[in-house]
Amino acid sequence: MLKHIKKGYVIDPGSDTEGYYDILIKDDLVYKVTPNPDRADFDIKADKVIDASGMLVMPGLIDLHVHLREPGYEYKENIETGAMAAAAGGFTTICAMPNTNPALDSEDMIRYVLNRGKQASVNIYPIGAITQGQEGNTLTDILKLAKAGAVGFSEDGKSVMDTALYAKAMEEVAKIGMVIFAHCEDKALAANGVMNAGRKAEELGLEGISNAVEDIIAARDIILAQETGTKLHLCHCSTKGSMDILEIAKDKGLNVTGETCPHYFTLSDEDIPGDDSNYKMNPPLRSSKDVEAIIRALKNDILDVIATDHAPHSKEEKEKSMSEAPFGIVGLETALPITYTELVRTGILSLRQMVEKMSLNPANILGIDRGCIGEGRVADIAIVDPNEEYCIDKYKFLSKGTNTPFHGRRVYGKVKYTIVSGNIKYEEDK
Repeated sequence: MLKHIKKGYVIDPGSDTEGYYDILIKDDLVYKVTPNPDRADFDIKADKVIDASGMLVMPGLIDLHVHLREPGYEYKENIETGAMAAAAGGFTTICAMPNTNPALDSEDMIRYVLNRGKQASVNIYPIGAITQGQEGNTLTDILKLAKAGAVGFSEDGKSVMDTALYAKAMEEVAKIGMVIFAHCEDKALAANGVMNAGRKAEELGLEGISNAVEDIIAARDIILAQETGTKLHLCHCSTKGSMDILEIAKDKGLNVTGETCPHYFTLSDEDIPGDDSNYKMNPPLRSSKDVEAIIRALKNDILDVIATDHAPHSKEEKEKSMSEAPFGIVGLETALPITYTELVRTGILSLRQMVEKMSLNPANILGIDRGCIGEGRVADIAIVDPNEEYCIDKYKFLSKGTNTPFHGRRVYGKVKYTIVSGNIKYEEDK
């Protein structure tokens, strides 16, 4: 089966390609990438021709941080609907975090996600839990989870607060050359907080969460990673302090990377309109100074990755007050347009940087053969209209979750096609 993507503007940092190219896909691989194709030859060969005139053609996006909720919380999301939402957002590969029920803490649970993922729209890689049941008491069998197919390890949703136990986990992960995804939260210090500590929390009469909650654990985890030689990835960074700490670690040459999410570079706590739990996530929306620090870190490549922390909840759960509703918002269908609108169109990031942070760098962190559309590589591709302006409409989401603070926001960058292993998994008109 041959597919021809013609006249698109290709951005592929992995093969150092940028400009107007035609791409021929043969079965699941990129067969030919050329700036001056023999159009007749391409068109005669192709079973499917996609006219990408005026479009951006890039490697499929890779999300290191997704909560698919299956097993155990399928009323919020499941692997099938989460994958559909991912494809609609231009993602071709997503990583499933382990805070399910039961947690992804055994070989059987890792295999369960992998098997369910085989029928899904996109590539799904499970992240194994660090402790059994994510209870923070007993380590999982990290080697067995890795052999079963886990691509990394995390206690996401919480931190392993037993430092000695966490150091042992890091040592085990270092032995197999894999990566720990760190949720940086001092739970005792966070206490019953539901939003950023500051004037807005006081105005709304809600318990606050200080920046120190994140910064303390970020510093601890980096120190432990230095001692153990572990590859460390800081999840959903939100504070100026964690940016300062990450920059120091990189300057020292430590094997530490970091991600943030679109809500942390577009919204501050001052944007919270009232007691609206669609603005409740963990870590919380921070101050405008923190937002500025996150944007600066993205621009200067201190932050390596833009992830979503896609965290769907039911309508009933998110209709509760901020003090009672669960943390989390959805992001798979909004991350690309928000990033393109707020960072690329404003000149903060180049197109190349956006693709690096949303595709190539995540692939390199995981150590997987994705994030590049050079000849001979797997044909995971997103095709996007950068000039189409539209309103984000949560009622059109393919995710079960509609919990987003971005409903009604005007953005640019409409996903037209998502191709996974050479197969069209999302086409806007269909």
